[in-house]
Amino acid sequence: MASTVASLLPPLLVHGRQSHAVTMHSFPLSPLFERRNHTAFVVKASGDSSESSTTLTVFKTVQNVWDKPEDRLGLIGLGFSAVVAVWASANLITAVDKLPIIPTALELIGILFTAWFTYRYLLFKPDREELFRILNKSVSDILGQ
Repeated sequence: MASTVASLLPPLLVHGRQSHAVTMHSFPLSPLFERRNHTAFVVKASGDSSESSTTLTVFKTVQNVWDKPEDRLGLIGLGFSAVVAVWASANLITAVDKLPIIPTALELIGILFTAWFTYRYLLFKPDREELFRILNKSVSDILGQ
């Protein structure tokens, strides 16, 4: 049963909390389940997403390479190399995980880094703004904007 947010009167009750969804006028919603004082919705995106267009571009590129007989061997070799790389990395992770001290040390390093990152960039508003500036600069450098 699909409905739109425009047909629901604000405040909209989602996951037991009130939400004022004024800007979402025509997004299709479908209720997952309804209970007393609890309603959950799934918002479905419409239109072409960047992931699907990227996936289609990759498939078209592979198809174009596959159509050329001289490039098929290279494409098969690349696919085989990818499978071997995934298999080898899975075995390497399993081997490292069996060592007694390394997983614990890596877990401790991860916890310490997470605590430092949270303190450095997430606790205070000026630090969060600095993080957003850094991320936006990195994205613009990567995309060449």
